[in-house]
Amino acid sequence: MAVTSYRTIAQDGLTELEVGGSRFSCALTRVADEEDARSVLERARRTHWDARHHCVGWVLGPDRAIEHTGDEGEPLGTGGAPILGELRGRDLSDVVAVVSRWSGDSLLGADVLSRAYGQVTRSALDDVGVLERVLQDLCEVEVDIAEVGRLEHDLRSRGARVLGVEYTGEALLRFAVPPLARAVVDEIVAELTGGRAASRVIGQEWVDSAT
Repeated sequence: MAVTSYRTIAQDGLTELEVGGSRFSCALTRVADEEDARSVLERARRTHWDARHHCVGWVLGPDRAIEHTGDEGEPLGTGGAPILGELRGRDLSDVVAVVSRWSGDSLLGADVLSRAYGQVTRSALDDVGVLERVLQDLCEVEVDIAEVGRLEHDLRSRGARVLGVEYTGEALLRFAVPPLARAVVDEIVAELTGGRAASRVIGQEWVDSAT
């Protein structure tokens, strides 16, 4: 079944935690693709050049098909894996988490490190919140100028996102609706125009929708 919605972070954020004398700083960033995610990691390395480690986890795509982890010098699986686990646990995508660590005087064991990386990522996610992204059809319909005001009102009342009206000989109304709502839209258009007009899909886009 095609994916029509997914969850991502509501905003970028930064959260810090101290464990056993080490300081952990988790930066959460919303990204569009792997190039963006790698740029976020490189930016963290430049910004926090004095940190000893920059562990990372990211999930990308509406179907969450692309995942990546990196431990950058930490014992295998103690940094990237718990970071990724927190992102997976909330079904998030299009997000990268980079946790920079400044080592203290105490040597931290693998279990402590793993818990710390997971905990600071979890706290950061709590701070930034979550939103849903919904796939919408971009549509247009051509109607008589005398009908466009009523049609625009009816579409808005049913939750459609009206994008604009272009006036030529008639009125070209552009709007966006979830694919599952297309049947209702077609009924509205047909009823208002006596069956003379029909909407057509001209594209699709992902739209943020607060949960």
